[in-house]
Amino acid sequence: MTGFVRLDGVSHRYGGIQAGPEGVLAVEDLSISVGRGELAAVVGPSGCGKSTLMKLATGLQFPFKGSVTVGEQRVSKPVKIAGMAFQAPTLLPWRTTLDNLLLPLEIVEPHRSRIRRSKAEYVERAEKLLASVGLGGFGSKFPWQLSGGMQQRTSLCRALIHEPQLLMLDEPFGALDAFTREELWCVIRDLHAARGITIILVTHDLREAVFLADRVFVMSSRPGRIVEERKIDIPRPRDLEVTFTKEFQDIVH
Repeated sequence: MTGFVRLDGVSHRYGGIQAGPEGVLAVEDLSISVGRGELAAVVGPSGCGKSTLMKLATGLQFPFKGSVTVGEQRVSKPVKIAGMAFQAPTLLPWRTTLDNLLLPLEIVEPHRSRIRRSKAEYVERAEKLLASVGLGGFGSKFPWQLSGGMQQRTSLCRALIHEPQLLMLDEPFGALDAFTREELWCVIRDLHAARGITIILVTHDLREAVFLADRVFVMSSRPGRIVEERKIDIPRPRDLEVTFTKEFQDIVH
């Protein structure tokens, strides 16, 4: 198996007193490979291990069996070339939009050592990123002054501010209304096209998966494993009108 992100025969369990002596087996013999620059979607029932896959791929947790590789490096610590965005934007309410974007750079090296002496350069990068998702001019606003969709755009920008090679999206649009969700599909589509970044999207929404992805991976119920893989042959660039076509509906079905 080859790929920029690879999980080979991975098994992982969660422990704890309530889980019993052997814990809860979250994923078992899970194998997946995502190529560099690919946009892959992972779908499956609740509790099947989709979020566990995300944690394993970014080095936030480690399997008791199998191997995880990102960029040809065996994952043994948190992956610095990855950015993550979640369903909840988790923006700090006392920081402006711009300052929320800059927060990861104030923590992670090598940016932490550089940001004080090159603040203007980093602010310019953040403002360009905000403009690219339709938030130009909103850098001075606080999270409570933004709509849910605008907060999620800010969260995406924060995941991209350190220019990662891998973007992990864990149900980022699940809490949004249908109109805002589809608007943000287009934001992700355009970011992927412009940057060529590798993206792994975890979602419950089959329409979202088919619209955005090059390939869709379907997971079984817990313990999770890949039970089906489907290549999406709909040509890019895709607009929302394609979601009404018979070809699209057949793939979703």
